[in-house]
Amino acid sequence: MNAPPAALFEHPVDLVHLLVSPEHAYFGRPRDGAADVPTHDLGEVEVVAGKGVRGDRFFGKAAHMDAAVTFLAIEAWEAVAADLRLPAVPDPLLARRNLVVRGAELDPLRGHEFELVTATGSVRFRGGRPANPCAWMDRVVADGAHRALRGRGGLRCTPLIDGRLSRGPAVLRSPVPLDPSRAGEAVLRRTPLP
Repeated sequence: MNAPPAALFEHPVDLVHLLVSPEHAYFGRPRDGAADVPTHDLGEVEVVAGKGVRGDRFFGKAAHMDAAVTFLAIEAWEAVAADLRLPAVPDPLLARRNLVVRGAELDPLRGHEFELVTATGSVRFRGGRPANPCAWMDRVVADGAHRALRGRGGLRCTPLIDGRLSRGPAVLRSPVPLDPSRAGEAVLRRTPLP
């Protein structure tokens, strides 16, 4: 087991959604419509090191080992709603990211180990590549959502230890400072991973 990073910044966050879906909903062409598959917004999930969220469609899939768990900042959806002048913020579960958080700037976590601590446990992750939005967003959210979500689609991560996470108040321990006021900003020019 890897030791946690030495220097930590602690950021209070809220884990607002925990999505688990055993099947892909966005398969094929957007004009054909999304598949009617079960999607669960759970109160608690089990995360397995190197494999992801137990019960999710990407769990243990070799092609997704370095991106087994996806994070999304809900502020990104609020910014998209404002940019597109939508009457309400779309359901963030439409992005089909596993962990939807409030109060976390995600892009600085790329290439770093960080820990998410909740009431039922904690999991350490390694931040990976951005979780780019797909063309389906124009179909399931609103025209222009795909473009508006560029640079705001979230972060793909590798879980480094087993643990349980629960919805509600949490702490994100990071080796780098995060600015929650930037959580909804698009980051289009990414620097290389550290």
